[in-house]
Amino acid sequence: NFRGGAIVNPSFFGKTRAPPWRGGGAPPTGDLAEAIDATFGSLEAMKTKLSAMSVAVQGSGWGWLGTDAAGKLALATCANQDPLEATTGLVPLFGIDVWEHAYYLDYKNVRPD
Repeated sequence: NFRGGAIVNPSFFGKTRAPPWRGGGAPPTGDLAEAIDATFGSLEAMKTKLSAMSVAVQGSGWGWLGTDAAGKLALATCANQDPLEATTGLVPLFGIDVWEHAYYLDYKNVRPD
């Protein structure tokens, strides 16, 4: 898992980001927005829960929004570089990198800030 995740996770992370001029940064629309609202109550509620789960990862890892085999949305975290699908069965839609290299120099060891 560790070596595979070292390739899969950052590759997925990079491919799911876009600058605003390429459509990035906008809230989800359509079926995804409806599924988020139905599952979590609102986009803000989903973001709050995913952020809290991600901050709680001890050491390094990832926070994820994914879909299960039935197409239902779910949140999960994975330690270190473990890939989401291989460790939980969820297919990733969005990930938060909570590896220390992602925040340490700017925020030291204060993740929630």
